[in-house]
Amino acid sequence: MSSASSASSPGSALACPSSNGRALIRSAADVSRLVNAGGAPGSNARIVVAIALGGVFLDAYDLGALAFGLKDVAREFSLSPAGTGFVASAITFGAIVGAFLGGFLTDRIGRYRVFMADMFFFVVAALACALAPNAWVLGGARFVMGLGVGIDLPVAMAFLAEFSRLSGRGNKAARVAMWCPVWYAAISVSYLLVLAFYATLPASHSHLLWRLTLGFGAVPALVIIAIRSRYISESPVWAANQGDLAGAARILQRSYGIDAEVAPEAIQAAAKPARVASWKNYGALLRGVYARRTVLATVIGVASSFAYNAVAFGLPVIISSFLAQSMLTTILASLALNLGFAFVGGLIAVRTVPRFGAWNMTVCGYVIQFGALVGLAIVGKPATTPEVVSAIALLAAFLFGQGIGPGSHSMTFASLGYPTSLRGVGVGLNQTLMRASSTVSLFLFPVLAAALNTRVFWIIAIAPLAGLVALLSVRWEPSGYDVDAEDFADTQNADVRVTEAV
Repeated sequence: MSSASSASSPGSALACPSSNGRALIRSAADVSRLVNAGGAPGSNARIVVAIALGGVFLDAYDLGALAFGLKDVAREFSLSPAGTGFVASAITFGAIVGAFLGGFLTDRIGRYRVFMADMFFFVVAALACALAPNAWVLGGARFVMGLGVGIDLPVAMAFLAEFSRLSGRGNKAARVAMWCPVWYAAISVSYLLVLAFYATLPASHSHLLWRLTLGFGAVPALVIIAIRSRYISESPVWAANQGDLAGAARILQRSYGIDAEVAPEAIQAAAKPARVASWKNYGALLRGVYARRTVLATVIGVASSFAYNAVAFGLPVIISSFLAQSMLTTILASLALNLGFAFVGGLIAVRTVPRFGAWNMTVCGYVIQFGALVGLAIVGKPATTPEVVSAIALLAAFLFGQGIGPGSHSMTFASLGYPTSLRGVGVGLNQTLMRASSTVSLFLFPVLAAALNTRVFWIIAIAPLAGLVALLSVRWEPSGYDVDAEDFADTQNADVRVTEAV
């Protein structure tokens, strides 16, 4: 396995300057190399990344906003455990459909158009959730919200990967990994809002807590809609891959501060896309060199999603029921655990992945998680103060392991395992399968927790174990590897044939 710093990069030379000092673009490969080298000081690339992360923030907020309100929803609408599971998992059903469609659309019509459209799902769905008169309307609105989540993640990951340099601090792997601390920050914000509403709402209006929390999701969506049209551009690498070299040159100037021009011979040549976007590209993910990466990214994503959803989104239930704590203690403990361990772990992952690589850090994270889950199963339902402290510490260890390992890098493997022409469908397929895992986890956890009590942790522990087995079987390191160059290895053949760095 190659290290993060020494992974091979086919075609790593920079585009040649023209006689007037401007960067000369002859092909999509030149555009990719300019992006890999990094933008000029003061460029808009970081703003584009920040806006893309804003979409991730909203995805996480909407997915986690109902964690504290699920019991109130069940009580208000007189739901059975199965009905509660339906409401909880409706958003992930929508995300399954949205990810599959969003991945294809991201590659077919471009990152910009998809990104500009999907926020309206969040606004409409958030308001519908807040006003839902019954569980069916709430479930339907959560499904529509899930469509927005599913569509947003493939395009957000594409922006993070395609507006970042290849190596060094803030490289592609680090930028993609930033989705993780942003995700945990969003979860923590939802907890803070719950705490604020809990502290200020009169007791007679406590039933509005979950409605206010869900409805607030419309606010950041409207903010993102308001500001992103000013700064967001199409991905220059995607535009160049479609044969629009002149458009790519304009984007480089606007977003990167790179003064570029298209070579005369390139203007005269009939530029063709590296790979035509079609539904068949989902099949390309299962052929050749991409098959191993798809299997690895899928197992990591599914295992991470199953375990995280069961523990993190079930955290209020675990603390209030299994650990027999009050509502206020549950809110504060959940907030402290997410900020102090999951969020911090994600920040550490962003800073260290250029040095240690995504493979090593994901292995480390899974080892910590497996040990924490086994420990929780052994501790069982704590009866004494030391046992409660031990259980809280094990939950903290699980979330820290998620932050430094699979939580951050499940998207690294999914986003950087494929070149620009396949990145949308690659992330889309990964998210489709991850959301299917989330749906199963969110639906089954209330049922399994009720039936097995703390023995449910033995079941959850299978997930990090499966992730470890996959990583030890396929030692693929995406950090520092120029995967976009694979689009240019043989533009005459849709099935790219490259030698994988292992």
